[in-house]
Amino acid sequence: MKVFVTQLIPQAGLTKLNRAYPDYHINSEEHVLTRRELLEKVKGADALLTLLTDKINEEVMTAAGPQLKIVANMAVGFDNIDLQAATLRGIMVTNTPGVLTEATADHTWALLFAVARRVPESERYLRAGKFKGWGPLLFLGNDVSGHTLGIVGAGRIGCAVAMKSRGFNMKVLYTDKSPKPVLESEIAARRVGLEELLGQSDFVSLHVPLLPDTTHLMHAGSLSLMKNTACLVNTGRGPLVDEAALAEALKNGVIAGAALDVFENEPAVHPELMKLENVVLTPHTASATIESRSKMAIMAAENLIAGLAGEKPPNLVNTEVWK
Repeated sequence: MKVFVTQLIPQAGLTKLNRAYPDYHINSEEHVLTRRELLEKVKGADALLTLLTDKINEEVMTAAGPQLKIVANMAVGFDNIDLQAATLRGIMVTNTPGVLTEATADHTWALLFAVARRVPESERYLRAGKFKGWGPLLFLGNDVSGHTLGIVGAGRIGCAVAMKSRGFNMKVLYTDKSPKPVLESEIAARRVGLEELLGQSDFVSLHVPLLPDTTHLMHAGSLSLMKNTACLVNTGRGPLVDEAALAEALKNGVIAGAALDVFENEPAVHPELMKLENVVLTPHTASATIESRSKMAIMAAENLIAGLAGEKPPNLVNTEVWK
């Protein structure tokens, strides 16, 4: 069996993989493989352990060969994989749900506070030697406690973000396809439509999956529905936000601020966003804790090992291939 790991992952996952397949292959360079490199490296692979930065489409599956049995993605999302093509070929696709929920929710709150209280902006000011003493108007930000939090998409992570609002006595609104009784009973959250949520929230946090109807969910029109004092936070998927429209909204005072951990054309960031002080930017690190990334790596390895052993992987996405 040829097992190929497309990038270095935490050692806990490699240790797990090594016990089953000690001769596994890995891209040991600290960079994402180019398209040409990826197509060459996957040749003859029975299993791939991939990351969101790897675009696994029909071309890659063809390059690997008909023996390819499983693509184990070390991520909750799997929009980097052509699921339809994999299913047609009988290739199992797995993900790593659940293990990064709390870490991502924590980072969402870190971003929310950072943009509300202008933390990166004020730190840059201080480091540049501009701080000459306290002033009553210096870096005025927005209160968080007692304000309204809007959760767009109340899945695992959205719910975790909402539940963490309890310590700040916030009113919580959320959108989702189905009611979330836990949110409604424990924090008196209210399920509303997107327009109402955008119009009433002081902080809007995005947690919906990336689908055709959620791409550019936050465009010029939807941003214009928000309060001009409100802030947008995105730890979901980059293309949920039209970055050009967001830059214009931030420049023109349509909204007060934004905080992004994911980007529309990652790793590129819209150049206009890079120029603005009222946006906080982090390099897709919401799940970047030692504990979470190690658990993700172990889960991806376990999925891969089960699939090659002829067992149903614990986190099989395209269950229709399992017969």
